[in-house]
Amino acid sequence: MKTSAALFAVAVLALASAAPADAKGCLRGAAVGGVAGHYAGHHGVLGAIAGCAYGRHRANEQQRQQQTRVPAGQEKL
Repeated sequence: MKTSAALFAVAVLALASAAPADAKGCLRGAAVGGVAGHYAGHHGVLGAIAGCAYGRHRANEQQRQQQTRVPAGQEKL
């Protein structure tokens, strides 16, 4: 009974969030982390969570690097 109530609460909270999900980097990281976690001791879910977090970190890092680059022809002389 407690499990079904908890799952229902999680589902309601997931549906109630109005912000769109930005999964850039998360899906690929979760897939790789899930496989690695599965082979490293049957911890696929933990591996997927860690892979998602790392994938988001890398995507944000790459986005910051692209924003700080100077366009060609705009360099200081």
